[in-house]
This record gives sequence, structure tokens and C-alpha cells, in this order.
Amino acid sequence: MGVDKQGRWLTVGLAVLVTALLALSLMTGPAHFSLRTVATSLVSDQGVASIIVRDIRLPRTLLAALIGATFGIAGASLQGLLRNPLAEPSLFGAPQAGAAAAAAIMAFGFAGALSLAVPLGGIAGALLSVGALVAIAGRRASLTVTLLAGLALASLAGAAIALIINLAPNPYIALEIAFWLLGSLRDRSMDHVWLASPFMIASWIILALNAGAFRALTLGEDAAASLGINVERTRVLVVIGVALGVGAAVAVAGAISFVGLVAPHLVRRFYGSDPARVLLPSALAGAALLIAADIAVRLVPGAVEIKIGVVTALIGVPFFLAMIFRERRVLEDSSQ
Repeated sequence: MGVDKQGRWLTVGLAVLVTALLALSLMTGPAHFSLRTVATSLVSDQGVASIIVRDIRLPRTLLAALIGATFGIAGASLQGLLRNPLAEPSLFGAPQAGAAAAAAIMAFGFAGALSLAVPLGGIAGALLSVGALVAIAGRRASLTVTLLAGLALASLAGAAIALIINLAPNPYIALEIAFWLLGSLRDRSMDHVWLASPFMIASWIILALNAGAFRALTLGEDAAASLGINVERTRVLVVIGVALGVGAAVAVAGAISFVGLVAPHLVRRFYGSDPARVLLPSALAGAALLIAADIAVRLVPGAVEIKIGVVTALIGVPFFLAMIFRERRVLEDSSQ
């Protein structure tokens, strides 16, 4: 089977998998419902079942799909832009800055963890980090300088989060922030979906429009420029796109890591060396991963629900280390 045909079948399979996981997520929880009950609860009033399905499970399921897709396409875009398989959204500091702004809003009494002011603040923090990144690195900076500036801003945002928790006037608020930063989709409402989804969808559009540039960049920056690609403009647009989507995602769900790293690598081998063809499958794989992780945290017995950010980290860290060892072996083999 050729790469093109294999890739098309995988895309269809991922779409079917996401659809099945969406249905399973609406069925799964302390009160298990059949698929028929879920369907009727969505379109008509079924009493308690409708409240559980519409008001509790539907928002967290939609957010899992949207956030997973956002991290997936953001990770694939950054890997295409930087031509580096280890690139992921946190390299530019947007998630950390969004989390710091949201944490400040909660810590100093402007809003509670479930208030809509938190995602708005997180989005503003992510966009501010992008503005600072462009200002520090300069509009004509190389990718190396841009990466270093992003890592510096990420470290600064991490330190700001620690300082905010330290200075929080109420120790219970500090504890609430600490748990929120672990990442969770519990107790989210449709208001959070409606607020965050426009930013995430805008992020997808911006990144998808740069797919042709990622294809040209596989030949190098000079070759891409000779083909008519404005590398500087592409870099700025990708960073803005990542900041919009990831900032909104982190603001409504806390820190969820490694999805943007894992999802592209799960599908890349089926699509050849063209980074443009990986964007949609990466988004679908990211959505499937996060929905599956959210289902898993609801199935684990316990008095307190496991944070979804903990689950993605437990999956992502071994995957990340395996990738590092594989890259090291490739370099050692090429040097011999």
C-alpha cells in the first residue's frame, strides 16, 4: 500500500476513532448510560440523564476534543517550522504565560477557578508572551534566537507561577491553583467551550494556512525563501497561532503536557516526509488521545479524580525519553 493511500485510510480511521470516543465519553462515568440514552438525552428532556449528559459530560468531552486537536496541530506545526521532531508548544512559553496570568487572577481574588475571567486572562497572558517574544527576538531573528527567547520567557513564567502561589493571601487559594495547574476538565461548562473554542479554531486556521510553508521549509530556510516563502512572516504567524490555541486551552483546563509532542509522532510515519500532510492527522490523534485520557481518569476508582495533566505526563515523559535515545542513536550511526 502506498504512502498516500495508507495516509488517507489512517485519517479516516482516526476520524472514526474520535467519533467513537466522543460517544463513549458521553456514556462513561459514575452513572453509565447506553448510547441510546445518551442520544435521547441530547435531543429531549430525560430528567437527570439529560442534566448529566448535557451539563456535565458534554462540555468536558467537547473541550477534550478541542484541546487535544489544538495541541496536536500546534505540535505538528512547530515541528514543521523548526524541522525538529522534539519541538512542542511549551518551547515558546505561551502555555506557561497563560497559566501564570490565570493563576494571578485566581490568587488575588479577581475570580475563582471556574470563572470565565480565568480563560480570558490566560489567553491575554499567552498573547502577551508572543508580543514579548517578537520584541525580544526581533522580527528578523533566526529560529535559534526565537527558541532561546521562548525558553527564557517560559522560565520566567514558571518562576512567576511559583511567586504567585507563594504570595497568595489565602492558603486555600494557593492549593486550588496548585491543583488547577495539574490540568483537569472536571466541572467545566458550555460557557468555557463557547469562550475558548473561537480562539482554538482561529489557531487551527492560521496554522493550516501555513502548511505550504512547512513543506518548503523541509528544504531549508534559504531554499524556502527562494521559492517565495516569507520565512519571517511564517514564523510570526505560527507563533501567534500556537499562542491563541494553546493559551485558550491552558486557560480553561490547566497544564496539559506532551500531547503536542506525542500526537504528531504517532501518525508521521504513515504520511512520509511532508509536514503539511501531518497537520490534520495530528489534530485527530491529539483529540483521540485527550478524550481517551479523560475517559480513563473517570474509570479509575478513588475519592478524588486523577488530574488529566498527570495522565498525559505519565504517557508523554517515557515517549519523550524514547525519542531522545532514538535521535541519539541516529546521530551516532551517522557519525560512524
